[in-house]
Amino acid sequence: MTIQKNEADPRVIRTRRLLQDAFASLIQEKDFESITVRDIAERATVNRATFYAHFADKFEILESRLTESFMTIINRRISGHEILNEETIQSIFLGVCDFHKDLSIMCRRRYKSLGPVFEIQIKEKIQKILLSFIDKDKMLSNPNAQFLLNTASIMLSWAMYGAAYVWNNEGRLIPAESFVKQTMPLVMNGAKELLD
Repeated sequence: MTIQKNEADPRVIRTRRLLQDAFASLIQEKDFESITVRDIAERATVNRATFYAHFADKFEILESRLTESFMTIINRRISGHEILNEETIQSIFLGVCDFHKDLSIMCRRRYKSLGPVFEIQIKEKIQKILLSFIDKDKMLSNPNAQFLLNTASIMLSWAMYGAAYVWNNEGRLIPAESFVKQTMPLVMNGAKELLD
């Protein structure tokens, strides 16, 4: 008999937060590879069985932490935006830069190896965010429109992710706002299909 956990239960939420906070503090001190489930459980003051009731392994807690962090950053950046325009795209792009900066700070020692691990998930999230602003009638108007909008959103998400990754990897030589402002003409050239 398997026990179903209620994701809305305050105790479940509190325990997940304890585990994620324990993981976040450990990643500041140790390489990801050297962190064990036992380390996380001990830091959170729970047993390993409790850890496994919430996460399959340390990779899942890392993914959970990064996804939550990314969505918090993006939601803060796009709050109040209702349509997809240059300002919305710029806000999303700045959010991607914020995410890379935060990830490199959180995982100082292993950013270069961990960044690409979650690249696909983050690109997919960016694509979904872009498409969430598109009028559904426009998406369904004809198969070619849907194909072009989907392709444009993929290309734009990959461009923003890649540019922000390189900007961060090269030491953030200029502030994110300046970097995004300088690269927006290139980004907007690729976004034309989404904005028509």
